[in-house]
Amino acid sequence: MSQMRLNPLNGRWVTIVPDRAERPTDFIHRDRSEELSLSRPCPFCPGNEEETPPALETTEDDGTWSMRVIPNLYPAFDGDDAFAVQNLGPVHVQAEASGIHEVFVYEPEHEGGLGTLDDEHAAEFMFVLKRRLAEHAQLPFVRYTQVIVNHGREAGASVAHPHGQILGLPFVPGEVLDEERAFARFAGGSLLETTLQAEITVGDRIVISNDDVVVFCPFASGVPYEMMVVPHEQHAHLPSASDDALRAVGIALRDAIGHLQAALGDVAFNIGLHTAPHQHTGDYHWHMHIWPQVTTQAGFERGTGVLINIVAPEKAASTLRSVGATA
Repeated sequence: MSQMRLNPLNGRWVTIVPDRAERPTDFIHRDRSEELSLSRPCPFCPGNEEETPPALETTEDDGTWSMRVIPNLYPAFDGDDAFAVQNLGPVHVQAEASGIHEVFVYEPEHEGGLGTLDDEHAAEFMFVLKRRLAEHAQLPFVRYTQVIVNHGREAGASVAHPHGQILGLPFVPGEVLDEERAFARFAGGSLLETTLQAEITVGDRIVISNDDVVVFCPFASGVPYEMMVVPHEQHAHLPSASDDALRAVGIALRDAIGHLQAALGDVAFNIGLHTAPHQHTGDYHWHMHIWPQVTTQAGFERGTGVLINIVAPEKAASTLRSVGATA
């Protein structure tokens, strides 16, 4: 029987319809036909550094770079103007898209990825994010920094080489504002720490759990095999996190992707970091979301904003736990 489940972080309903579940082998896999036909050199591969702007930050391993942060050649947000709204009549409002748009090449190997990083590189992935977010927080025109990883064309990646994006925004996205409101109105203590304890007690949606971090399929998962990565150490802002917590999150994120790929194959996915806006205080608990792109949104989802998930999160977690990570 179908169920409606409420997402406590954003207050939206999702619909779990397990009777429509498909076999994992029937889910959408990455289409690499266009990636394989590219004739120009990959701009993110070692030896092609001249194809990109000079790096803003580089980490090295045995004399060669292991991670690079570079300006995006085609930024969605650019400029240091303060956020200013312009009213163009009774209903039309616009503002300049000032801000920062960086590309985070976290893996020199073209065929690598988050799921294959070793422990040190998985930890360094998070350390780089800590430094970038701390730098963005010092800029008066950046109110929020959104970190994303798009893996596969179906997830929005335009270059196959493993990379993420770090966007310094002049506004706070509505999704994050909704989460802040959820934390503020939750009367039982910390919303996410309470969630972690409830998930650990029940156990059937847990994928990975240790003293530092928990990976689980949310009770109100909006898409099949959705996961959250949440450290036990609670901070509103990621840059406030200890190196130990960041290392644990990096390794758990790596392992979560490894379990996903072992279970479903080379599927596309998105990763999103949610952290408190730079100058905001109050209750919040930074965390990461993993959204596999294995089904297609149709008219109902787009018309209502209500997601339909054809794999119950309990079933998804069981499948993910049953396979070893690919790393």
